[in-house]
Amino acid sequence: MMFQTNYRYLYAISLLTFIYVTISSCDNKTVYDEYRHTPIAGWEKNDTLFFDTKPISEDGYYSEDMGVRINSAFPFTGLCVIVEQEMRTMKQVKTDTVFCRLIDKDGTVKGYGISSYQYNFHITDVNLKKGEVLRFYLRHNMKREILPGISDIGLSIRRLD
Repeated sequence: MMFQTNYRYLYAISLLTFIYVTISSCDNKTVYDEYRHTPIAGWEKNDTLFFDTKPISEDGYYSEDMGVRINSAFPFTGLCVIVEQEMRTMKQVKTDTVFCRLIDKDGTVKGYGISSYQYNFHITDVNLKKGEVLRFYLRHNMKREILPGISDIGLSIRRLD
């Protein structure tokens, strides 16, 4: 009988936790969130990652952010990424350089994780019109041609209000 009570108790706690996480993770301000894997052998300098958005649903100001996931094989304390943004409807191209500080001068990792680390970096804020479609091109701008230790690069667009 006690086993059945504990089982029900654990089931109820698990169900409530799942519902809470599901509801709290919903964010109607995020309009795009996508990651691309880089090759296990390393991200080549001429290997450009592409991100295409769906049409923006409403006019407004949006925050564009980049996510980076690395492991211990990454040989540097920072990463430089060129982000080229093509606004197809407005026929504009904008280029930003994002300098990503991954490890402090004292060797402290600035990301979060255990064996793999996640970082988020702000690219820019932009005013977008309804129906705008964006295409992003991301490539690294490091001295080394092939960068080991980067597992994923992501792009996120979130409405600001």
